[in-house]
Amino acid sequence: MQARAAESSALLTLEGGEAGPLSIRAKSLAFVDPASQAVLRLIERVSPSLAPVMIGGDSGTGKELVARHIHKLSGRKGPFLAINCGAITEHLAESELFGHEAGAFTGAQGKREGWFEAAHGGTLFLDEIGDLPLSLQVKLLRVLQEREVVRLGSRKPIPIDVRLVTATNVDLNEAVSAGHFRLDLFYRLNIVQVQLPPLRERIGDILPLANHFLGVYSRRLGLPEPLLGTAAVQALEDYSWPGNIRELENVIHFALLVASEHEIRPEHLKLAGNPLRHSVAPRVQQHEALAAAAPAAPHPATALQAFRQALQSLLDAPPEGLLSELERMIVDEAFRHSSGNQVRAAALLGISRNVMRTLLKRYGHLRDNLPDGAHESELVDLDLEQ
Repeated sequence: MQARAAESSALLTLEGGEAGPLSIRAKSLAFVDPASQAVLRLIERVSPSLAPVMIGGDSGTGKELVARHIHKLSGRKGPFLAINCGAITEHLAESELFGHEAGAFTGAQGKREGWFEAAHGGTLFLDEIGDLPLSLQVKLLRVLQEREVVRLGSRKPIPIDVRLVTATNVDLNEAVSAGHFRLDLFYRLNIVQVQLPPLRERIGDILPLANHFLGVYSRRLGLPEPLLGTAAVQALEDYSWPGNIRELENVIHFALLVASEHEIRPEHLKLAGNPLRHSVAPRVQQHEALAAAAPAAPHPATALQAFRQALQSLLDAPPEGLLSELERMIVDEAFRHSSGNQVRAAALLGISRNVMRTLLKRYGHLRDNLPDGAHESELVDLDLEQ
């Protein structure tokens, strides 16, 4: 028996657009499960107001797309701008947000408007707001109170009309208690809170999203769209999805690459704790050879020894590009193990976040075609498919 998502008026898929020079990471979001429908009803109620909205939820749950949907429903005529606070270096953060005049600092050859000015009349989305330096939190609070910005190197205030939406995957109450986040700014931002449940708590969204990704990647790859077998659907719904929607998208993409039939079965699903039962590609063969050599829950020293032995076996008949494949596996697994969190993945490997970002871009986890000087922020629009 094969399964496909039933048509439902509750299904709303949000697709990231290409309306600007940059792009954000989230791709799709569905509101089919009752928990998601409750979130959607809250979004529809609060969107027309000017109240700041704080979106909480694990990495990969779709916080960026919810922010864009809020902007779409708000009726505001200005642009939507998305900025990842964790991607802005501290010494440039003030200039990025509030702008600067020529000569304001070394290298400032001309004047430049900041993100608040650029979002005038629209919505500014600050992702990972908990990563904003304390020195910038004070200035952000003043901007919100006075509704004006002052560029670096200037004394002239510039009025702004901006709806602010923020997001975080950390507990800001704990950050306040630890002295990493200002309490007065927290109260200012947390007027409306939208909490996105993890995918494992909205099982009704899994099948519609999976079928959506099947259609998207089938078209991109020029392949006939397969169906999800009943056993595959059960495996998807039983899985805990630590990487949430982003992980589901990757699993479906991979399944399309390795499934030779017109049906996706459980052995095509690359789920943690559910290794592939069929050797389908050289890269998968190498991955299984390394995984099979390691005992369950080994001591780190034992695991390293097993890895060394597996590597010696590979070196006896080395496949092409072995070093690159090993590096890719390490990066992929660290990123997956960290549920898509760059900082945690970098810490696992003992490298800096900048080095981790370079590796993630190299192996397709992040876009690597951003313009010079750009950050992971974007001027975007929202397309709806029902």
